[in-house]
Amino acid sequence: MAGNAGGRPSICPTLQYADAKAAIRQLTDAFGFTELAVYEDEDGSVAHAELVQGNGAVMLGSKGKGGRFDEAMASGGTTGVYVVVADVDAHHRRAVEHGAEILMPPTDQDYGSRDYMARDLEGNVWSFGTYAPEVPG
Repeated sequence: MAGNAGGRPSICPTLQYADAKAAIRQLTDAFGFTELAVYEDEDGSVAHAELVQGNGAVMLGSKGKGGRFDEAMASGGTTGVYVVVADVDAHHRRAVEHGAEILMPPTDQDYGSRDYMARDLEGNVWSFGTYAPEVPG
């Protein structure tokens, strides 16, 4: 469920959090991500973090740090991220055990996927399921 299958993903969702450290704890504890790197500023805020699951990664950091990305994200809404997992029901149980807000329990979809939806501590919507789009090589 967690870890990195190697290589470099070509797409990495990037999120900002008011409490990035709490977000990292939830993403690792409840959703099974693994910390790849966490860099802190002198004030202890998260300047940049990378978390992995499977062969994908997300990058995140603390809101309000200044810079162009922070400015661009200031008027943005919440983010939705889809993550492919092998065992949706086990993944869901783990999220529930760690107190994640579940928006939709594991559900079989008409297009063949089984997935569920959760909200993180700052309102971003995370979907975890078995559907993996096939990208032409």
